[in-house]
This record gives sequence, C-alpha cells and structure tokens, in this order.
Amino acid sequence: MTLIIVLMLIFGYLLIATGHLTGVNKAAIAMFIGTIGWIVYVSWGTDYVMKLHAEEYLTWLNGESPTSDNVKRYIYDDIFLKYVGKAAAIVMFLVATMSIVEILNNNGCFDFITEWIRTRNSKRLLWTISFATFVVSANLDNLTTATLMLVIMRSIVNNRQQRMLVGSSIVLAANAGGCFTVIGDPIGLVLWGDGAITASQFSAYLALPALIAWIVPTMLINRQLPNRLAIEWGAAPYRGDDTRLNRWQRVLMLLVGIGGLWFIPTFRNITQLSPFLGALCVLSVLWVVNEAFNRKLMQADQMAQRRIPRALQYGAIQQMLFVMGIMLAMGVLTESGVLGDIADWIIHFLGGNVWIMGFLSGLLSSIVDTFTVAITNVSFFSVNVGHFSQNGIYWMLIAFCTAIGGTLLPVGSTSGLALMHTERMHIVWYLRHLTPKVLLGFVLGLVVLYLETMVF
Repeated sequence: MTLIIVLMLIFGYLLIATGHLTGVNKAAIAMFIGTIGWIVYVSWGTDYVMKLHAEEYLTWLNGESPTSDNVKRYIYDDIFLKYVGKAAAIVMFLVATMSIVEILNNNGCFDFITEWIRTRNSKRLLWTISFATFVVSANLDNLTTATLMLVIMRSIVNNRQQRMLVGSSIVLAANAGGCFTVIGDPIGLVLWGDGAITASQFSAYLALPALIAWIVPTMLINRQLPNRLAIEWGAAPYRGDDTRLNRWQRVLMLLVGIGGLWFIPTFRNITQLSPFLGALCVLSVLWVVNEAFNRKLMQADQMAQRRIPRALQYGAIQQMLFVMGIMLAMGVLTESGVLGDIADWIIHFLGGNVWIMGFLSGLLSSIVDTFTVAITNVSFFSVNVGHFSQNGIYWMLIAFCTAIGGTLLPVGSTSGLALMHTERMHIVWYLRHLTPKVLLGFVLGLVVLYLETMVF
C-alpha cells in the first residue's frame, strides 16, 4: 500500500509538471492525490498506526479492543485532523489576503501605482512596476500581487513582445519579493507555523539574496527593451457608483490593509496563535472601514454586489484547493513513513550537503511547481539540530531556491503560467530570452546567501 501511495504521488507530480501540455488542472490533481492517499491510508490504518503510533494508540484505546472502527476514529481524531488544520491555516490566510487585495483594488487604492508608473520611458516603467511588485508581494500573497500587476501592465503596454518581457520581470519580482517574508509566500507561512523559522531572522537572511535575484535579471531584461515603449494611457478606470473615495480615504484604507499585515508577526509572537487569525482580524477591520467610507452607496446595485469581496473567484479557489491537496498528500507520505526513508537516502546520496539539495530543488521547481517542490522538501525533515534547527540554513535555502527556481521556466509558478497563457508565450522563447538571466540572478543570490552564513 505504501508503494501505491508513492506511485500515485509520483504520477500526480508528473501530471502537475505537464499540466500546460495536457490541460489537466493541477488543483484537481492535487486534490485527487491528497484525498485518495488518505483513503488508502485509512483502509490499511492498523498497519500504519501500529508501525508509527503504537504506544499512543494503545493509550488512546484505554482498554478497548483494537477494532477497525477504533483505528479509523483514532486516525481521524489524532492524525488526520492535524494535517487538515495545518493546511486549513494556510488556505485561510490566503483567503484573508486575497480578500484584502480585492477590497483595496475595488476602492482604487492601487491606482497610485498606475499614476506612479505613468511614463513611456522603458527603463522607468520596468523598474517602477517591478519594484512596486517586489514591495507589495513581500506584504501580500505573491500570486495575488503578480496577477494584479500583470493586469495593470497588460492594460497599458500594447506591444506583445514588450509585454512578455515586462510581464516576466513582474513574475520574477513577485516571487523574489514574496520569498523573503513569512507572509509573502505560502511556504514561508508553513515554515513559520512549524516553528522552523522566526520572522525577523528569515527576512534578515533572505532580503539581500532576493534583491540580487530580482535586480540582476531585471537589469538584463531592461537592455532588451527599446528606449520608448508602445504604451496607451487611457482614462482612470471606471468603477461605477461604488468608488467615490477621495485620496486620503484610499491612503487610509491602504494603511489599514498593508499596515495590518505588517503587524501579523508581532501578533504571532505575542499570542502564539496562527497567523491566519491575525490576517482575518485585519480583513474584518478593513471591511468595516470599507463599508463606513461607502455607507452612502450601500443601496446601489454595484455596491450590493461587492459588499462581499470577490477574492473567492474561480482562479483563487483553484490555488487554495491546490495548496490543500498537496499538504494533505504530504501528510499521507509522512504518516506512511516514506518521507523519513527518502530523507535518509537523500542525505546519504548527497553527503548531507544542503546547498546541493537547495539548488536541485530550485531546478526541479521550474518544471513541477514551486509550492509542490518546497512543501515536499520541507516535509522531509523535522526541526532539530544543525542545518535543520530553528532558523537553520536548510529552511532558508528551500524557500529561496524554490521561489526563484520556479521562474527559470514559466510553468514553475501559477503567475508564470498565467502570463504564458495570456500572452501565448512559448517555453522556447522564454528559455532563450529569460532563463539565462534568471539563472544568473539565482546563482548570485545563492552566493550571497552562502557568504551571509559564513559571516553570521
């Protein structure tokens, strides 16, 4: 049965990696392997429980007979719900941040970015929009930020070739910006929630490598653009009768939303509660401010339609279900004992060199999926000593390498796939024009991270 679970997971990874060719949605694949894996596990639950949880199970029985129903109840209460809780915490955080972005965007709070980048000069536009992406993605979900910026870019840049270059820099900036904060990328949330890292130490180590990995390729991309871009600046976006906020109201809402998310690490340190509770608290406050500012328009049809944030759209739900499915699949592998065996084999084969493990994970994430590869590597080891202690270099490496490595090809991240589909971009074109630049930034960022570990 363990072999069946492993083969099913490998087959699922292959389908995820080739989703752009087969057209099979990766969220559906992730949910399938996550749910079927637990069904197989519980069907042979006695063997697995007696192998890894014998003492705890006998204590839980408290003298009752070890029947099939008792084993299933024990698995549900003491094993399964633990992994559901971890996955649900990440999904709920994504729900909160995507909703915050939706409220801010609906009220025109991000129109400042469009005003800021209003230029035909290619250098200024590329750096301003990618810098804004880098900063915003460090404070919000990187996928949501990339999607928002790609929409802005697509509405103003007319030339397809130029859109592919600028769009690729946006995807890179979003992944790089999201990887050096605990709230910018789902894998950072997982590491933070597991106690593998602390927020301040994580950002301190990865900020400079992330900057290098973003700046170096962006400089090279800038050389491929003409001095002046084919840009069409239209009128300010019409939002119907549901956006009549003045500038100070928009600034205040932006401060409530972004500033509230900045407070989440402090909230976590004070309460020791899951970060998603802090994110939901920020969302609730922002929601109240939104309705207070728009109170005169509450009866308008447009306002009635958007009182509930539209973040729970089809694409957003796909991402959440994908995260849930992959984390459930990792739970099955952990409880079957397979991950421990694979981790021992990897350490023996690579001689315990975590730098090689990180680099190979980055290369693999460009083919499969950033989050899938990252959560698999994180699940191999528990927080103990050495490279795997709290704030150990292994956790930093996996977060950095998978995030940046996922941009080596457009299929490595959801935002890259979105750019690929909207611009009908071919992988061969990306390999020729972007992959060498991203790889250079990736390697230089790794070198900087290595030097940091030597110094500090």
